[in-house]
Amino acid sequence: MTEILQYFGLPVGISSVSGRIDEIIVIVHYLMLVLFVGWGIFFIVSLIKFRESKNKKANYKGVESHYSSVLEGAVAVIEIVILFGFAFPIWAERVNDVPDSRDAEYIRVIAQQYAWNIHYPGADGIFGDTKVELVDEQDNPIGLDRNSEFGKDDFYTINQMHIPVDTKIRVDLSSKDVIHNFKLPELRVSQDAIPGMTIPVHFTATSTSKEFLETAVGTKREGKSLEIACAQLCGLGHYRMKGYLTIHEQEDYSAWLEEQAGYLEEEGDDWGDDDDWGDDDW
Repeated sequence: MTEILQYFGLPVGISSVSGRIDEIIVIVHYLMLVLFVGWGIFFIVSLIKFRESKNKKANYKGVESHYSSVLEGAVAVIEIVILFGFAFPIWAERVNDVPDSRDAEYIRVIAQQYAWNIHYPGADGIFGDTKVELVDEQDNPIGLDRNSEFGKDDFYTINQMHIPVDTKIRVDLSSKDVIHNFKLPELRVSQDAIPGMTIPVHFTATSTSKEFLETAVGTKREGKSLEIACAQLCGLGHYRMKGYLTIHEQEDYSAWLEEQAGYLEEEGDDWGDDDDWGDDDW
């Protein structure tokens, strides 16, 4: 399967559903190849067989055989099997089996022209409030209310997403302005971020970033990190809207969270007393 996918230009799959999704991609490509070759041959045969020099007089009866109808019916049956037997079950799993925030690493991703804002709930695991009137593109792009009940330990990154390996990840995806598309090619994730909507996305990474880089040695992806791409044309700066995904071992991920908490504590000390933390700044 991996060797076949290389011909299709797909990157190495490192999520728990990569194999099933790739299976559908391979089947559909083979079907399209058969149809392309088959209809191409039919077209060429028709041009030769029904050329003017061989058919001086028009035949008003038309085609009397039903081979073409049988072939069209067979193609329709194959497409129905692919749709109901492969695509629908995976789609249902992606839509219906969204993990509860308590059973997964819970992250918010807020898209905007032209950046990915990654919001983490902090040590308490509960997101603080966000308010439109608090949005400041320079200092507070997600409008986080530090004075809300659970907002003091929240933090966010811009274009830098960190997750643990072999752990269910739930991302609540939204947009501040236009439609974007949150795409993680290696994890086979692609979901539109639509203004006014919060759409859950879930996945489980099966390899760390380090392990992925090792598999990329000798390929065009060698030395390149995992990318968060925007797969929806979202404006003149669409080409530069990309982020980076880092997949850690659980121990390293916990250390990264502690590091972010330390930075947040230092910022809080700079602002003053914890009781009115950020009153003047937010």
